[in-house]
Amino acid sequence: MHLRVSVSAQRLDLIGDDGRVTRSFPVSTAKKGTGSEPDSHQTPLGWHRVCEKIGDGAAAGTQFVGRKPTGRVWQPTDPVEKKNLVLTRILWLDGEEEHNRTSKDRFIYIHGTNREDLIGTPASAGCVCLKNSDVIDLYSLVPVGTRVEIAA
Repeated sequence: MHLRVSVSAQRLDLIGDDGRVTRSFPVSTAKKGTGSEPDSHQTPLGWHRVCEKIGDGAAAGTQFVGRKPTGRVWQPTDPVEKKNLVLTRILWLDGEEEHNRTSKDRFIYIHGTNREDLIGTPASAGCVCLKNSDVIDLYSLVPVGTRVEIAA
C-alpha cells in the first residue's frame, strides 16, 4: 500500500498492494506551487515516507502547534481565520530523494485544517491538507513507514 498525492487534481489516493485505488480524498496543497526549498511554502514533489503519526485519539478539530495539542478544539462554526491551522491528525513526511530531503525539517505534513472551504484548491503553506473527517479516516488506515508519492 502507498499514498499518491496529485497536485494538479488536488487529490490523495490510497493505493492497495494490487495497484488499485481503494480510497480517494480531496486535498489542498501549496498556494505557491511545488518545490523543496526551505521557507518556500511549496509542496515538495517525489517519494516520501510517513515518519511519524501524531494525534491518536484527539477530538476532531484539535489544534496542534509544534505537534503538541494546544487544548483548543476548532469548530466549523468558529469565525473564519485566514491562517491554515494544523488540526485533528498529523502524518509527518520525510523525503526519500535528494531533492526532497528537507521535507521533514520543513515540517511537511498531511493534516486536517480549519479551511475546509478551500479543500480542492491550492491554498496551503506547503502541507497536504484534508477535511478533518477525512484525515481521521486516512490516519486509521496508514501505518508509519507508508510511502507517499507527491506528483505534479
